[in-house]
Amino acid sequence: MLFSEVLGQEHIKSHLTQSADNGRIPHAQLFIGPEGSGTLPMAIAYAQYILCQNNNGENTSGNEACNLKFKHFSHPDLHFAFPVTTSDKVKSKPVSSFYLEEWRQLLNEQPYGNLFDWYKLLGVDNKQGQIGVDEAQEIVKSLSLKSYEGGYKVMLIWMAEKMNTQCANKLLKLIEEPPNKTIFLLIAEDEEQIINTIRSRCQILHFPPLAEAVITNALVKNYNLETTVATKIAHQANGNYNKACDLVYHDSEDTQFETWFIFWIRSAFKAKGNKAAIHDLISWSEDIAKTGRETQKQFLNFCLDFFRQALLLNYNATDLVFFEPKTETFKLENFAPFVHGNNIMEISNELQDAIYHIERNGNSKIILTDLSIKLTRLLHKKAE
Repeated sequence: MLFSEVLGQEHIKSHLTQSADNGRIPHAQLFIGPEGSGTLPMAIAYAQYILCQNNNGENTSGNEACNLKFKHFSHPDLHFAFPVTTSDKVKSKPVSSFYLEEWRQLLNEQPYGNLFDWYKLLGVDNKQGQIGVDEAQEIVKSLSLKSYEGGYKVMLIWMAEKMNTQCANKLLKLIEEPPNKTIFLLIAEDEEQIINTIRSRCQILHFPPLAEAVITNALVKNYNLETTVATKIAHQANGNYNKACDLVYHDSEDTQFETWFIFWIRSAFKAKGNKAAIHDLISWSEDIAKTGRETQKQFLNFCLDFFRQALLLNYNATDLVFFEPKTETFKLENFAPFVHGNNIMEISNELQDAIYHIERNGNSKIILTDLSIKLTRLLHKKAE
């Protein structure tokens, strides 16, 4: 992957290529960035820069045969680890090596994709993947071998926050003192979920969300959109190129999420002193509970964003409002006055608690019903 194919983040590209040119390559690095900011494409381009002995800031000047292998993400000294789970294909003890074909498909089609896209590709979006202790054993085994081309070996761990405790503990010593010419590149969206002992052993690089202009230019170039259309999509994407691509294809799960959210909000408003609306909330909870846990978590994060956008609009911070509801009968400006300083913290906390409990395999129906009843009370709270 060429650095020129990685959108924006010029200061990070410059830092990585210059440190490699000067022979100062940290043995463990942690790339932290929000979804769609380009952490994964950047890590692959950086791995190629090191393994293929490229220079001058681009992946074109080094070992040509090596660069060619990277076009198919099949270089023998580049190892991948990512969250996996059991599926129709793998019935027990799943590890990344069983899913390399699907992984390369994701990298080809959606290098800016998220965990939801990955699980959807595997057909397991009703399950939650992890990087477990079996994966740690595979990593130890593959890194104990000599490098195929006699140079560096790179272990790229995507969504490193999905490492469970046993896996993290097993890799601690290896990350602290890896074999000679072995580099760990860990990629994560949520720094807080990675245990301190791993974080303290890595050099951390923070990726900001992409600038609107960068996303606009990429959409014009890659999808032949008119600049005005691309600008509007880039604004709605809020620094997330993956979301921008979804919006181009009208493939964004946000459309379905918006329908669920509006029904939920309207039912919660009606539910005060209205038994029939309580039944609506319970049946809504049952319907959402039938979807996969990853979908439920995505949806609740969407709700968090929706409430934040309403709050910003309520306090006239219109420059920061990027949501544009597609439902004609629902206006964000009409909803905004009900989200204010006196209830936003409680709403936010309740949503985050629900995400936490769903992540830990709580009963979704009970969690969502409880959340719905609490929301009924919070939406009717008066602003002080």
